[in-house]
Amino acid sequence: MGTLNPVILSKESVEWLNGYIRSKEMIEVDARGFSCPIPVVKTTQALDGHPGKPVIVLVDSEVARENVSRLARSRGYLVKVESALDGYRLQLTR
Repeated sequence: MGTLNPVILSKESVEWLNGYIRSKEMIEVDARGFSCPIPVVKTTQALDGHPGKPVIVLVDSEVARENVSRLARSRGYLVKVESALDGYRLQLTR
């Protein structure tokens, strides 16, 4: 195995990299235990507060899953739905 050479980054490069990482952080909305329209309201707040960032929404009913999915698609997000033991996990990305 070869040795690893350290990489030295400029201050500007480090700042850019940190900003890039922050821009890709996922926002999580836990709307389990709430009936509609609360999951939609909470998701709307997350989307408005963090435009363009990926959002994970946790819901525990089919109605909330469908309503949140409809909201996200209407705003140009792709929706990936996964079943979980306690409901659904929706990943909203652009």
